[in-house]
Amino acid sequence: MILGIDEVGRGPWAGPLVVGAVVLGREIDSLTDSKKLSAKRRIELAAEIREKASAVGLGWVHADEIDRVGLSKALQLACQRAIAEVDTLGVAYHEIIIDGTINLLKDTSKGSYVTTLAKADLLIPSVSAASIVAKVARDEYMVKQEELYPDYGFAAHVGYGTAKHRAAIGKYGVTPLHRLSFAPLAKYRTRTDLVYDPAVMSSSANVTTKQIGDRAEETIAEYLEKNGHEILERNWKTKFCEIDIVSQKGDTIYFTEVKYRKNDKAGGGIAAITPKKLRQMKFAAEYFALRNQLSEVNLRLAGADVAGQDYRLGQWFEIS
Repeated sequence: MILGIDEVGRGPWAGPLVVGAVVLGREIDSLTDSKKLSAKRRIELAAEIREKASAVGLGWVHADEIDRVGLSKALQLACQRAIAEVDTLGVAYHEIIIDGTINLLKDTSKGSYVTTLAKADLLIPSVSAASIVAKVARDEYMVKQEELYPDYGFAAHVGYGTAKHRAAIGKYGVTPLHRLSFAPLAKYRTRTDLVYDPAVMSSSANVTTKQIGDRAEETIAEYLEKNGHEILERNWKTKFCEIDIVSQKGDTIYFTEVKYRKNDKAGGGIAAITPKKLRQMKFAAEYFALRNQLSEVNLRLAGADVAGQDYRLGQWFEIS
C-alpha cells in the first residue's frame, strides 16, 4: 500500500500545476511514465486506475496562485492537496514515494514517511498511476480552455511555449491561464492589453474564468431584455460550436458573442470578432436554425463587450 505521487505541468507557460496521488491496492498492467504512452492509452489507463485503485487524489494550483507563491511553494501545495483528497477516503498506506529528488512534504507531519526517487514514474506502479491520472486530468482541462480561448491552441500544446502559442500571445495578449511570473511572460505584468485581467481573477479565491464570463453575459442579457429581446438560449453548446446568447426581437434572431475587457482602454468588443471568429459565429447561427427547424425568421450576428470589475456595458452591436 504505497502512496505514489507525481506532478505534471511544471514547465508550461499557461494552465495549472497538477499533482496526482494514487494508492493502487491491486495490480494494473501496462503502467509506466505517462510521457511514454499515447494519449489514447493514457485515457484508457486513467479510467482503469480510477475504477480499480484504492484511492486517487488530485491537487491543483492555478496560474494566479503560482504567480503569488512561486513554483516551489506551488508544488508543495499541490502535493498537500492531492494527499488531502486521498486521506478523505480513509485508505491506509505505509509509505509515500515521490517522483524526483525533492521531498515536497518535508515541512509536514508526513515528511518522515517520504522516499524520493528519480524516475519513480518508470519504476513504481503507484507513481506511474499518479503520473497518468494527473496528465489526463490536466490535458482534459486545457482542452476545455480551447472553448474559452479558441485562438490560442490550448488543446494542442496544453500551455507549453510552442511557436504557435508564442505567436498567439504576441497577437492577442495573455489570459488568466498564463503564468506571468515566468520570465518569457514577465513583461505582460505591466501591459494593459490583456484578454482578461489576472487581478480580476485573483481578487477573490472563489472567482473563476467561467464566473467572469457568466457575469459579463448576464450584463448583456439584461441589456437585451430591457431593449425588447426575448432570451432564447444562454451558452448554447454542441460539440461543433457555441453561442453566448441567442435572443429574439420581432421576427429576427440575434446571436451575440460576449467579450470581457479589463478596462475601457483594452479595445472594443468588435476587435475580438476576427475573420475566424466570424466564420465560427456564422456556422453556429446556421446550425442553431437547422437544429431548431427555424424558418421565416431573420438571423443576425452581434457582438458585445463588458468592461471592468463592475461589469459595465461597453457596447452591443450588429455585425453586417
